[in-house]
Amino acid sequence: MDEKDQSLGGEAADQERDLIEGVDEDGNNVLLEVVRYFFYNGEEYVVLGETQEDECDCSCCECEHCDHENEEDNEDEEESAVNLYIMKVVESEEDGEDMESFVPVEDDDLLEKLIEVVQADFESDEETDED
Repeated sequence: MDEKDQSLGGEAADQERDLIEGVDEDGNNVLLEVVRYFFYNGEEYVVLGETQEDECDCSCCECEHCDHENEEDNEDEEESAVNLYIMKVVESEEDGEDMESFVPVEDDDLLEKLIEVVQADFESDEETDED
């Protein structure tokens, strides 16, 4: 699957997640997951989300990490806040290989507009899921 075709709502259990390691403003290593790529005014951006360390990738749901006894608790966990980051995708070539770098959006007005675009995409995906 081309990583640029990923849906906002997540991926099926049998697909590999696109994870990257970054450094936060305090110098700590953080593991982020690519949620979605999107274009705005001809520029490419990416939405990154924090990964949950206790998240289970198994398809059987019968491991020590899973606890599906109380479905209401699991639904609450899914709806809990997740920090998302919007960054600009900068493509380059290094040693003949295409590379992608993610750089923070410095322009506050642009960042606000990008947030609106991403929120609209999330709402659109939720409406599609409900149908």
